[in-house]
Amino acid sequence: MMKLYIPFCLLGMVLLGCKQKDKINTMENTAFEDSPKWAESAIWYQIFVERFHNGNLSNDPTPEFMQATFDDTIPANWKISPWTSNWYARQDWEQASDLQFYTTVQMRRYGGDLQGVMDKIPYLVDLGINAVYFNPINDAPSLHKYDVRHYHHVDINFGNDPEGDWKLIQGEDASKPETWVMTSADKLFFEVVKKMHENGIKVVLDFSFNHTGRAFWAFQDLIKRQAQSPYKDWYEIKSFDDPNTSSDELQYEGWFGIKHLPELKKIRLSQKVEGQSFEGNIVDPVKAHIFAVCKKYMDPNGDGNVEDGIDGMRLDVAEHVPMGFWRDFRKYVRSVNPSFYTVGECWWKQFPDHLMDPLPWVQGDVFDAVMHYHWYKPARSLFRKSDDSLSLPDYCEQTVALWKNYKVNTARSMMNLNASHDSPRFWTSMSNTNKYKFQAKNTDYAGYYTGLPDEDAIARGKALLLHQFTFIGSPHVWNGDEMGMWGSDDPDNRKPLWWPEMDMMEETNSPYASYTYLQKPQFDKGLHQYYKDLIALRKSNMVLSQGAIDFVADYVSQGALAYVRNVEANDMLILINPSSEKISVNLNEVDRQRKIHFELGQNTLEGETIELQPFSGVVMTKD
Repeated sequence: MMKLYIPFCLLGMVLLGCKQKDKINTMENTAFEDSPKWAESAIWYQIFVERFHNGNLSNDPTPEFMQATFDDTIPANWKISPWTSNWYARQDWEQASDLQFYTTVQMRRYGGDLQGVMDKIPYLVDLGINAVYFNPINDAPSLHKYDVRHYHHVDINFGNDPEGDWKLIQGEDASKPETWVMTSADKLFFEVVKKMHENGIKVVLDFSFNHTGRAFWAFQDLIKRQAQSPYKDWYEIKSFDDPNTSSDELQYEGWFGIKHLPELKKIRLSQKVEGQSFEGNIVDPVKAHIFAVCKKYMDPNGDGNVEDGIDGMRLDVAEHVPMGFWRDFRKYVRSVNPSFYTVGECWWKQFPDHLMDPLPWVQGDVFDAVMHYHWYKPARSLFRKSDDSLSLPDYCEQTVALWKNYKVNTARSMMNLNASHDSPRFWTSMSNTNKYKFQAKNTDYAGYYTGLPDEDAIARGKALLLHQFTFIGSPHVWNGDEMGMWGSDDPDNRKPLWWPEMDMMEETNSPYASYTYLQKPQFDKGLHQYYKDLIALRKSNMVLSQGAIDFVADYVSQGALAYVRNVEANDMLILINPSSEKISVNLNEVDRQRKIHFELGQNTLEGETIELQPFSGVVMTKD
């Protein structure tokens, strides 16, 4: 059998057993330069807490703790938005304001919290995932929490006693970890961690160590005391305020110029080129604070047993932080937990055509993996037939060229995602033919379709998902995609989740769209079951997480996305038709003896030939 060969499958592998366990091992020994073994078997589910589930109506956010993230004043008649309301309809307080539509959308709060997460753990267990990646839950005034107010505390509105927690926090000296207390929100989060661990689910938290929010305790001291603040060297300050004038002369670097996100100070920098790694570090006091924050989340009671802490971190805008800091960061977190997993966001070299080279970050001294948009962008180009389409041979060639550069366990630990809080929802991505993430909302392109996906989009998406869950790397689900949710790029990808017990109001089109619709959002039981089936397939045989991979050139030439996943004699053949035309594949003598283990679509296997319907596929085994 002729093959398109991925060289990393030649590397030696120590593999135990032939069936993957439902639960990921709690503790393991991991070499410093390697990814933890548990990450290779991860099936990721990403949770955006504010929009996940409102489990406690008494802790909902209030404008008092939100205002710091806005230049515009929150309207006096502001109210929590009803969970089931029409996303594109403006609430009374929105209509009465003179603010633009998306300004008030950012001001909305729906009340998702950690009690809501706790309540839905049985749902996650039933779905079958075994690793959760939380968007930031650190205390912050925004809905997304990237404008941190306190790294070392969970957001007060994610716990059960916001007012009480705020009072506790005010009694600390935030610069001295020995004064830090456990708030009710902190305690509830670690209860969630415990419950997830009991159910075999690993927990990864998102942090942005490139910048803070203006409400961050150290920056607030700087605003108050200016050049006299002990934290003046924590930030890139251009000029301090002159108390003798009525204007505010405080000038500083904000991430991409955004003043609500002041950048932490970097030192000993090499030349920084957009979309590439660069050398340097972060000032020592900031680094010490970050490491103390890590210790609290990794070992909350300080007893040296990390089983009650988080299992990894996702690092936001990682390419904006010097490599020297990331190397020190890895050394520190691995000293606390040798199997701690780190995944970096290293995305665009030049938007929208060129993704960043992830290799500098995955050499064993920085991260274990990156958020692997590098897998999805070309895969979408194959299945969607978009403005940046790839032919099947070109896709295979590009995939081999990319993956051959990774170490074996790095390749297996890559977070293969097709959607997130920063991109269109998967089913909306499948409904449009634009370049990936380009003009992916109606404010950029009025014709971008944001509603219920049609049968063609569903068919293409289901075929691509079969590829995702049988390919090398760890598959990832953005919360709600498994429910069939739709939505364009940020912030329309952050709608409250459509739980099956909820009666959602009908949704109208975006006010910026060139088309109209009136559609009822609802939990899609069929798609939900398909995700469950794919997760069960992934866990049914360890070759799908631990196996080598070979593209089968003979079958690719006949129109099938074809590859074998194998560990020695244990193997699976995957055949997927990524086109809208029916194809026939002539099987070789060995593969004629295989049986269909998993099937998408109604396909026909007769003698030497398997006929694959459009956007269908099979997974075949020898027994």
